[in-house]
Amino acid sequence: MITRFFKTSISVMASALLFTACKKDTTVTPAPVVLAPATGAYILSEGGFGANNAKLSFYNLTNNTVTGDFYLQQNPTITTGLGDVANDAIIYGSKMYIVLNGSGRVTVANASNAVFIKNISFLSGGINKSPRYATSARGKVYVTSYDNTVSVIDTTSLSIVKTITVGANPEGIAANANFLYVANSGGFNAVPDSTVSVIDLNTELEVKKIKVGVNPYKVAVNTAGNVLVSAYGNYSNIPASIYSINGTTNVAATNLGTAFQYSNVRIAGDIAYCYNNYGGVGTAKVYNTVTNTVVRNEFIADNTVITTPYGLNIDEQNGDVYIADAGNFSNAGTVTCFTSVGVKKFSFSVAPGVNPNTILFKR
Repeated sequence: MITRFFKTSISVMASALLFTACKKDTTVTPAPVVLAPATGAYILSEGGFGANNAKLSFYNLTNNTVTGDFYLQQNPTITTGLGDVANDAIIYGSKMYIVLNGSGRVTVANASNAVFIKNISFLSGGINKSPRYATSARGKVYVTSYDNTVSVIDTTSLSIVKTITVGANPEGIAANANFLYVANSGGFNAVPDSTVSVIDLNTELEVKKIKVGVNPYKVAVNTAGNVLVSAYGNYSNIPASIYSINGTTNVAATNLGTAFQYSNVRIAGDIAYCYNNYGGVGTAKVYNTVTNTVVRNEFIADNTVITTPYGLNIDEQNGDVYIADAGNFSNAGTVTCFTSVGVKKFSFSVAPGVNPNTILFKR
């Protein structure tokens, strides 16, 4: 005999199944990623070539204090310091990856406190591969080197697991969907290069080269997956330039024109900040990469002076823009924070750091 309770359960289940079968399919939109407010900012200063004086500073946004040699403070037993010529740094997951060009290594530290974890050597047969810039994707970190390669670092083993051949003397690198984009500068050649290598992330092989400006340097990607590539030119009769690549087709690059003679580019969302670190007019041009329109020809709105803009980053949680100033390349550098509309909020020295070039946010 079937009990009353069991029959009732069958009836309820049948009704639920019928309701589910008749109900229209609905699309669930993932909730947007919400960034926590930054509690501080790491500032990487490259120092002078051969001087072994690279520094990592930390600005505490809670009490507005700065520690100029934060890495040394956090790692007092490393008496040799951070290293020689800190070219770039990224935070990926719980770790910070610091690219030391002169020292020929990537130093891995804890992203929450800058405590040393491991050095990854970029010496091959005793020769420095000269690592330059880094990006991250799919659980790996990709680092360009002047030996015409991109090294693949496994973030679990913290070791180089593969090397990808690209163009001459690669500089900036960025990830977008299924591809990496690498700026091949050819800076050591009599005639600089003018291509971007496109690497398929599925195979980790170069699949094509796209022609851009002479001596390409930095690569940035907007939210729609379009890629901007800045180039130095040849420092004389060929000016700096910025080219745009459709990240969906990867067919060809478009020159943004003579109004964009900038060697550096940084993108937050869909807004690009274009600037020069060797002189030029203005501090940074603000450009909407979706509407292809100039938002402002000069970012700074309150006459604050930046002598040598050497690095720029945007806190995407609140829109604040941080600009690193190398000054005369020999004295201690400074960092100035602006609102999204170019009004100064505060400024601080990164002494003893010289030539600050990278700003990262701790959350």
